[in-house]
Amino acid sequence: MLQYRLSIKGKKWTKVKCVLCDREAVAGDYCTLHSKACENLTNSYGKWKKALDICWKEYLSEIVMNPLTGQWAKDVAHHLIKTGEQPDVKVS
Repeated sequence: MLQYRLSIKGKKWTKVKCVLCDREAVAGDYCTLHSKACENLTNSYGKWKKALDICWKEYLSEIVMNPLTGQWAKDVAHHLIKTGEQPDVKVS
């Protein structure tokens, strides 16, 4: 589902762009690709936390440094580190 915001100046709805690329946002501030990467990061954190007992920010740093991590996930991890955001993560 595409995201729209009301423009104050023009009083019309404009499509929201992904905060990380120029694609149209479909979930929150992310495009389809970055949204899926964010979902994968948040879903995987519980396993990392259980195995390594690390905090969210340390986890994101490990993701960024991992050479096997894809570019979409690295983009999101960098953004989350920079903004300090912590989506709802499941820790079991």
